[in-house]
Amino acid sequence: MGPRRHRPEVAVRAVTWTVRAAAGAAAPALFALVAVASLGTAQVRVDAADTTKVIDASAIAASVRSSADSIVRTAQPVATYRSRADSVASVRTRLAAEHDNDLRVVVSLNDRELWAIIGPDTLLTAPIAVSTDETLEYAGRSWRFETPRGVRTVIDKKENPVWIPPEWHYAEVAQEHGLKLAAMISGKTVLSDGRVLDVRDDQVGVVDGKSGEFAYLPTDEEVIFDGTLFIPPIGTLNRRIEGELGRHMLDTGNGFLLHGTPDKASIGTAATHGCIRLRDADIAWLYDMIPVGTRVYIY
Repeated sequence: MGPRRHRPEVAVRAVTWTVRAAAGAAAPALFALVAVASLGTAQVRVDAADTTKVIDASAIAASVRSSADSIVRTAQPVATYRSRADSVASVRTRLAAEHDNDLRVVVSLNDRELWAIIGPDTLLTAPIAVSTDETLEYAGRSWRFETPRGVRTVIDKKENPVWIPPEWHYAEVAQEHGLKLAAMISGKTVLSDGRVLDVRDDQVGVVDGKSGEFAYLPTDEEVIFDGTLFIPPIGTLNRRIEGELGRHMLDTGNGFLLHGTPDKASIGTAATHGCIRLRDADIAWLYDMIPVGTRVYIY
């Protein structure tokens, strides 16, 4: 047996945006900040119409710093793309979305925002979490975590969905704990002490090599023996995690979902393995209002 089930997102990655526009706009304020800050707590005496005023330089610095920070925070991120082909796909998808008059979902990966639109009218605007665009390499395999740009279609919707962890989930856990990784084969995975991993009633357990007695393993823990994390067979209760996708989910095929999340702080960040995460209220709205067959434009 092993540690408690890990969430699929081990950590929220903070992504630094290049804000050239912000830098340009903030330059005067930042210049003034440097100049004023160099005065320290000195006092500047200003004479005007025989009236003398004393100005605290540190107060000015604080005010200018606040203004500069505000400019940087409100600036839009510079668009970034994975390749030239990715950039072309983004432009084409955005144009296609603009020419579509039917009910549609539009997603901007750079803005980390989603819109539900019909004709020219926007029905919903929602912040989202997008993919990390990172690569995991472990046990001789690699997985790339990207939200693909292009036109997709809602092919299914589910309430209270259950997550079936892909193999990369187990690779992440194994890598974090320094474990080997292997697929479990029911009735054929023999442990070092002679016991055998098997499945009964859709639940993984161990069969004693001498008595033949079967003992179920907890479904909320990873299956770890002999320094190896064994990947449970699909269809078993050990290959299911409830609550990870929130209360609602829209499926666009090939494992790319729009869903909720218990990790509220990840919304607005690059934190997923490819799916689009939304706040509870926003994904509930999409579940209620977006029918199967609706196009989803991701640019």
